[in-house]
Amino acid sequence: MALTKRKCGFSVPFSLIFLMLALGGSWAQVKPEGPAPSAQSNPSAESVPLAESKEQRDARMEWWREARFGMFIHWGVYSVPAGVYDGKDIGWLGEWIMNSGKIPIARYKQYAKDFNPVKYDPEAWVTMAKDAGMKYIIITAKHHDGFALFDSAVTDWDTVDATPYGKDLLEPLAKACKKHGMKLGFYYSQAQDWTHPGGATSRGKHWDPTHEGSMDDYIKNIAVPQVKELLTKYGDVCVLWWDTPENMNKARAEQFLPLLKLQPQMIVNNRLGGGFKGDTETPEQTIPANGYSDGRDWETCMTINNTWGFKSKDTNFKSTQTLIRNLIDIASKGGNYLLNVGPTSEGLIPQPEIDRLKEIGKWLKVNGEAIYATGPNPFKDVKKAASTQAENPGRKPQVVWDWRATTRLKPDGSGKIYVHIFQWPAEGKFSITSSYKAKLAKAYLLTDPQTTLKSEVVADNEMTTFSIELPTTAPDPIASVLCLEVNP
Repeated sequence: MALTKRKCGFSVPFSLIFLMLALGGSWAQVKPEGPAPSAQSNPSAESVPLAESKEQRDARMEWWREARFGMFIHWGVYSVPAGVYDGKDIGWLGEWIMNSGKIPIARYKQYAKDFNPVKYDPEAWVTMAKDAGMKYIIITAKHHDGFALFDSAVTDWDTVDATPYGKDLLEPLAKACKKHGMKLGFYYSQAQDWTHPGGATSRGKHWDPTHEGSMDDYIKNIAVPQVKELLTKYGDVCVLWWDTPENMNKARAEQFLPLLKLQPQMIVNNRLGGGFKGDTETPEQTIPANGYSDGRDWETCMTINNTWGFKSKDTNFKSTQTLIRNLIDIASKGGNYLLNVGPTSEGLIPQPEIDRLKEIGKWLKVNGEAIYATGPNPFKDVKKAASTQAENPGRKPQVVWDWRATTRLKPDGSGKIYVHIFQWPAEGKFSITSSYKAKLAKAYLLTDPQTTLKSEVVADNEMTTFSIELPTTAPDPIASVLCLEVNP
């Protein structure tokens, strides 16, 4: 029988609020609601001066902007039912089964007795991520079911007290990340919590009357103390990844802000709620057509199959081609790719996910120069190249080549442009026409930098066309990288 832990509050004078993370916008999907805590009087975010210059922020964001590729891990008790409740397949996402299946709290907590990840090998997870070319890991320290993967002093609904495994899962992962030079961040569901009384519930009212309670008490006694635990027990935390700010008004959100001072170099996303903008936009399962024109840092999070948490019957895994081209597409628009894995209750990452990560890593070992620390596509107004019947007898006209581009350019405009070619041109020539102007010093394939390719540049007052003659066969069937060395 688990020991019941004493719930303890935590408070910090608001004068210590650390707003160096440039918070102050709104999350498009949030409509703040609910009463403000009556026991507190918090000044508005606007009344607190920002403590971070643009140069300081750029320095804090530098590693993240260079990383481009990270691993998301959704893991918890939901991996036990794995999408099935009372013999029935429960639709939607694996980690949402408690909500989707309207499982009573007492019944759901029984799953913890079968959560025994004896095959968990954090060293293997970290080396797998590293071999895949990933530069950081974000793991769900607590998802919406309220279950914590760490030993929390404010609840016994955690892996130490509620499971036969009986150990903190984050501590060995933090040690393995430090050992291998991998940055580690935490996902934390600050608003939704379907087991602790008062936690928010989306998609309708909570289905279990034992969940009724004060959200303000939940924030004060569970969420804020647990975030403090995460930011003080595991060394450097690179990212704090909030999620679904249901009912998070400004006063509630502000209670988390003093904690940010505990990790002053940490990056936070835009999902805290209460009108706080954070550092990064977080498109989910989608890639913005043109990135973010306002210059906001952004990160697409995406699953390898359809679900985040393990779901035994979800075998709809994306192909390696799709995943690599997604990474390229995101990098070409200035974003990061946070790709998810969903371990089982035994602590194993599904083999199809392992296989795809290995294949991505193999591609990045050859082409990583064209992904890491790169800037977005410089060809902003490309005229799509079309072949004609006269030029290509027997071929269909209007052939458009599929490609993306990333850059490593110095302030003076010199440097490299990497053209990722998805569809190898049968005509043996690749051309780009746009308003981008530069002198082409050299063209070569990243797989063969010693061989200079024949090229031609034709420019007028408005447009410039770069044409490069290519070998007959593509170096890579998924994406071949053409490097253009340019000068202003």
